[in-house]
Amino acid sequence: MHKHEQLDYVEWPAANLAATKAFFETVFHWHFTDYGPDYTAFSTPILSGGFYRAEQSSQTSTGGALLVFYSQQIEQTQVKIEKNGGIINRPVFEFPGGCRFHFLEPSGNEFAVWSEQLCVSEVI
Repeated sequence: MHKHEQLDYVEWPAANLAATKAFFETVFHWHFTDYGPDYTAFSTPILSGGFYRAEQSSQTSTGGALLVFYSQQIEQTQVKIEKNGGIINRPVFEFPGGCRFHFLEPSGNEFAVWSEQLCVSEVI
C-alpha cells in the first residue's frame, strides 16, 4: 500500500540486467516483472523498485545510497552472496549493535548485510 509522503520505490542502474535479476532472485528471493529489454521491476513485502540498463553503478565511495539487508545468519547469507556472483568489497566488521559486511551485486551496485550477532571472523 502506498503511503503519503513515505519512501515508495527505489531504482538502480544495472549493466547486466539478467545477472542482477538472477542474483536477487536466488539470494534474496525477489520476484521481477520485465518492462521491455531495458527495465525490470521487483516487489518485496517491504520494498518495491527496479533496475534500468546503464553502465553506471551505485557505490558509497561515489556518494551512492546504501541499502542494508538484515540477516539472522550472516555467515550463511555471505556464502549465498559469494556463491551467486556477489563480491565482498568490505569484509565483516563490528559496529555498535552487531556486525555487517558490504558487497557488490553482479552489476556493481553496493549493498550491505547486518546482523545483531557478534562477528565471528574465523567463519566468515
